[in-house]
Order: sequence, then C-alpha cells, then structure tokens
Amino acid sequence: MTDRISTPPTGTLHHVEIWVPDLTRATREWGRLLESLGYTPHQDWRDGRSWRRGHTYLVFEQSPALTTHHHDRRAPGLNHLAFHAGTRRDVDVLTGRALRAGWTLLFPDRHPHAGGPQHYAAYLENTDGFEIELIAATDS
Repeated sequence: MTDRISTPPTGTLHHVEIWVPDLTRATREWGRLLESLGYTPHQDWRDGRSWRRGHTYLVFEQSPALTTHHHDRRAPGLNHLAFHAGTRRDVDVLTGRALRAGWTLLFPDRHPHAGGPQHYAAYLENTDGFEIELIAATDS
C-alpha cells in the first residue's frame, strides 16, 4: 500500500491559515485538540506550525503583521471552525481534553445542546478568542 495521497476533489478545502499572537500557546491549545481529532503535525518553522488530515491542513502563524492580539469571533470574518467529532462520548472526551489544554466551554448553561435539542456539540473558545464546535454524529 502506498502513502501517496490521491488528488483531492475540486472544491475540497486545501488549508486554513490562522494568525495567532502567541505561537507557543496556539501550539499547545490547538495542537492537542487537532491531534485528538486525527490530525498529524505537518510543517514546523520559526513562526508557524501546521497539522494535516487527509488533503486539508491547518496553519497557525505568529505574523509580525498582526494588527491586534485577540480574535473577535463576533466581528466580520471567521466566527468558528466546526469539526465532526465522532460519537457523543467522543465529543465529551474531546471536550475534556480541550478544557485541560486551555479552551473554555461556551454556553455552559445549554451544553451540550446549545445548538438545539437535536444537536449534540461542544462550543469552545481558546485564550486568543477563536471558537471551535465539536459535533457528534447524528446517529450516536
């Protein structure tokens, strides 16, 4: 069996680049979470790191061109990234890992149904203001 990745389908997301004010903190907070979701370290350079899963990778870079040091998910631009996270139990385990890595649970009074009674998910925010959503499969 070969390790070569086939050509991705047109329209598949190639990568997302997120600028962060503290690469060490971002590596700790995002890295543990992404590796728990099946991403593997992909690239590593002085001002950045990336993790890959299949055809898609996520880049975190501490750029000298940053104009602010906190992401505002309520401003125009990126609100959050949502990940398929397996079963409800998987969501619960990943949520615990994320909390231990520095993430904060959003909407704790409605967790895990903040998205509605049929939607099992965790909404988490990291130190820099980025939000993720960990979503359980509907049949779990």
